[in-house]
Amino acid sequence: MAASREKKRDPKVTLALLWGEQEQPRRGPKPSLTAERIVSGAIAIADAEGLHAVSMQRVAADLGVTTMALYRYFPGKGELVDLMADSVLGAPPEAIGRSEGWRAQLTAWARACWALYRAHPWILTATAMRRQLMGPNQLAWLDAALAALAPAGLTASQQHDTVLLIIGHIRSLAQQLVHADEEGNEEWNRLAGEVLERHGHRFPALAAAIAAGAFAPHDDDPLDYGLERILDGVAYLIDHS
Repeated sequence: MAASREKKRDPKVTLALLWGEQEQPRRGPKPSLTAERIVSGAIAIADAEGLHAVSMQRVAADLGVTTMALYRYFPGKGELVDLMADSVLGAPPEAIGRSEGWRAQLTAWARACWALYRAHPWILTATAMRRQLMGPNQLAWLDAALAALAPAGLTASQQHDTVLLIIGHIRSLAQQLVHADEEGNEEWNRLAGEVLERHGHRFPALAAAIAAGAFAPHDDDPLDYGLERILDGVAYLIDHS
């Protein structure tokens, strides 16, 4: 039954759930659950074990109810995940808009967004669809970024593309964190070192970069370099438009 529900997603239902516009049950006993409680339970599972661990059955079990009880609120896992993503994002920090100038505001926006991806890595998978329906919190984040760029003199398309560049950088870093494996990295480094000892003369630029510490661990926030280069490019575009 759950599988058949997942195959027939209605975007109108998802939008109604995201925006709190779904009809409430008018008959029957007072519900012992709420959509918010279900979403919170699912988020707790995703934070602890990853999005793959979230299922209607698992969430119901953790909440101490039957799986069918969840279907009173959500047609299936897809709709639940959409609300999980919007809920965990929350509203963007108000401090973003109080920063001085578009660059400072976008930097604050990116850092806040990066912090969310680090705290909840499953957001990467939950928001992977290009045409995903967005709820009020997701739209508020986009609105805050566009508001930062609005006075800078860029076209609407350039503003949007700039936001996409920044979020793309953040998602790329988040993807690396998802697959981070310290033990695996050590083994990979050991094997790569052995290969380069034998064949480094074939890749002189790479060998020189490694010898100079290009791949050595560092304490800098991985967000910084790429973000600064993106913003440098935007600043150049603004100055030469």
